[in-house]
Amino acid sequence: MKCMRTLGAMLLAAGLLLAGCHGQQEQAAFSVPEAFDTSRNYEITFWAKNDTNLRQTDIYRQAIADFQELYPNITVTLRLYTDYGDIYNDVITNISTGTTPNVCITYPDHIATYMTGENVVVPLDELLSDERYGLGGSEVLFDSPTQEEIVPQFLEECRLGGHYYAVPYMRSTEACYVNQDLVEALGFTLPDVLTWDFIWEVSEAAVATRGEDGVYAVNGQEVLISFIYKSTDNMMIQMLRQLDAGYSTATGEIQLFNGTTEDLLLGIAGHVENGAFSTFKISGYPANFLNAGQCIFAVDSTAGATWMGTDAPLVDIAEEDIVEFETAVRMVPQFDPENPQMISQGPSVCIFNKEDPQEVLASWLFTQYLLTDSVQMAYSQTEGYVPVTTQAQENPAYQDYLSRAGEDTDTYYGVKIEAAKLLLDHLEDTFITPVFNGSASLRDAAGQLIEDVTKSVRRKQTVDEAYIEQLYTDTQALYHLDTVSSTGGKADLGPLPGTAVALLAALAAAWVLILGYVLLARRRRRKKK
Repeated sequence: MKCMRTLGAMLLAAGLLLAGCHGQQEQAAFSVPEAFDTSRNYEITFWAKNDTNLRQTDIYRQAIADFQELYPNITVTLRLYTDYGDIYNDVITNISTGTTPNVCITYPDHIATYMTGENVVVPLDELLSDERYGLGGSEVLFDSPTQEEIVPQFLEECRLGGHYYAVPYMRSTEACYVNQDLVEALGFTLPDVLTWDFIWEVSEAAVATRGEDGVYAVNGQEVLISFIYKSTDNMMIQMLRQLDAGYSTATGEIQLFNGTTEDLLLGIAGHVENGAFSTFKISGYPANFLNAGQCIFAVDSTAGATWMGTDAPLVDIAEEDIVEFETAVRMVPQFDPENPQMISQGPSVCIFNKEDPQEVLASWLFTQYLLTDSVQMAYSQTEGYVPVTTQAQENPAYQDYLSRAGEDTDTYYGVKIEAAKLLLDHLEDTFITPVFNGSASLRDAAGQLIEDVTKSVRRKQTVDEAYIEQLYTDTQALYHLDTVSSTGGKADLGPLPGTAVALLAALAAAWVLILGYVLLARRRRRKKK
């Protein structure tokens, strides 16, 4: 029987894998119970991510404690991760065993993959609008925001295939953190809006100051990488968006591998060759170079602002290596400064389906609590995040927080608050990328193109049109993007691959043999009796 259980698990996992190859499934609508049964006890699990930031952990725990005071019959168990990728992998594993968490902080790209399973993720449409238990509902025991009070651009990120499958939790964008002293030392004036031309011009001017002794005159050190980008997937996506070039369509058609992308990659290659550009994956965390005076332009999330600058409350380098400089916070570089485009990003919260609708409702109530002002304002103050509700953004306590930038190097750290203000001032300039089954792979591929070009140049390989053509082919194959169709981001719905057919046939044959063995064993036992 142990053998049969093992094989059963293999079949379930194989089924999920094959379903993933054939596109996301429509999740069954959730019917809200007429009333929440407070006579019963519920235990729900909450998977969340923090950046080893103890304040964020404390906020989660306080939110759970406060929520449980209101709903003593709901016990929330917190499980913390340090990486969204680990959450994603564990959810995928647990889908096959029916042991998903109740509530999970994640990204819409990941949710699209979760939806390859049958009724795994709860559609929130009815829960959002329910007069009793929906957002701002009459039976909710706390001040829940209404749906209209969630920033529309943020809520729209949680819509997949015409339905809401998550609510936003926190939002950020990317910012360029600048060593203004080095910019001015090179004879440049830092503009209010950075352009790509300006970034490249200053970056090239900086590396040109290297003397025969290997020391860069601009910073007096032997190490200088003018421009470091942390998330190269965002870099490519934003460049293409700013140029109105193809990335993907709303229906999931892959457009990344185009002529504009090729031009951008060839341009980046030239700056890498001169030593003016590198990436986080190749050289290291941008903040470390920035704080040591070894980088002029460091692009990272606004949520990473507490690591940036001379007085940053969080640092990864020795105190004696930190240099004094004026830190400026700007939007990511633009091709058209009159019409800026910057990506909107940040974690969302989804709910996983369970057999008991009351358990799902309990999960929804806790999810709503994460949108209350107390949780939203407290969490946003730990990093350069902004609350996802206008109710929290307009709260006098939050406005007071924003007005006190620079009062200390902790709660009111100036760079962190300026990063948050950057997004608040440019909500209308943000955009999101289409979400579909395969969009996470497409995002990874966008960044991989820049990473591969940068590595190749550093290895003295020739990067030309022929190289780019081969890179496109290799990247499409690596991320299986050659199988994604233009019909909603679903993989080709044609015949299964021969290997898949062979696998299913082998599994079916194994079942037949095992069942035959079991029946034969039973007959023999009966004869002996």
